[in-house]
Amino acid sequence: MDQEQLKLLLEQVRGGDMAVDDAIERLRHMPFENLGYATVDHHRAIRTGLPEVIFGQGKTKEQVAGIASRLLERAANVLATRTTPEVYELVRASFPEAEYFPLSGALRVWRDRSPRGKGKLAVVSAGTTDLPVAEEAVVTAEIMGNEVVQVHDVGVAGIHRLFGNFDRLKEARVIVVCAGMEGALPSAVGGLVSCPVIAVPTSVGYGASFHGLAALLGMLNSCASNVSVVNIDNGFGGGYVASLINRL
Repeated sequence: MDQEQLKLLLEQVRGGDMAVDDAIERLRHMPFENLGYATVDHHRAIRTGLPEVIFGQGKTKEQVAGIASRLLERAANVLATRTTPEVYELVRASFPEAEYFPLSGALRVWRDRSPRGKGKLAVVSAGTTDLPVAEEAVVTAEIMGNEVVQVHDVGVAGIHRLFGNFDRLKEARVIVVCAGMEGALPSAVGGLVSCPVIAVPTSVGYGASFHGLAALLGMLNSCASNVSVVNIDNGFGGGYVASLINRL
């Protein structure tokens, strides 16, 4: 339940359209609900403005579907990351509008598509192999209420491709940049724009990339002052932080 839904609930009670006991039943599991295998935080959207997200990796399909079902009893949208086609099929059986994104493993039910961002949010990837991480950022940013512009395969090895998208980038209020190898792309983007850049290192690269560590260190040492960094392959974190910035 988010702030708008809570306001509607209180208005229904005040207007006599809902009994007090019914409202209490709706609120009974706030701020959280214990399912035994998970403690579902129904209060998060009221506290933070954004609902709880399910991290699917390591959970059974029944656990992910169970958490999603309980969240959707009280919220319009739900996002689960790092899931599988088997999880998607189980969730879709109860929620036919569920969407699955095979590259990233993201799964969402997106019923409330109200815009909440104050402007455009861009997601940029260096190469095609960075797309799974970029997709996770895109799906996250969209369900959080943002208009997302996507720019892909514009790494510094062919930097003219980045310059060709400069007009699209300068329209964004915040940019998420996903890159592996040496992780240079966020610095290049940061030097072109006046908005915050969220750098997401990916685990793409040959041996000395150390599964994304080289990109992470390169981004942390960026000489572009508007670049901040999230963890390796954390497209969700990049999209989430960018969404918060775009609401300011």
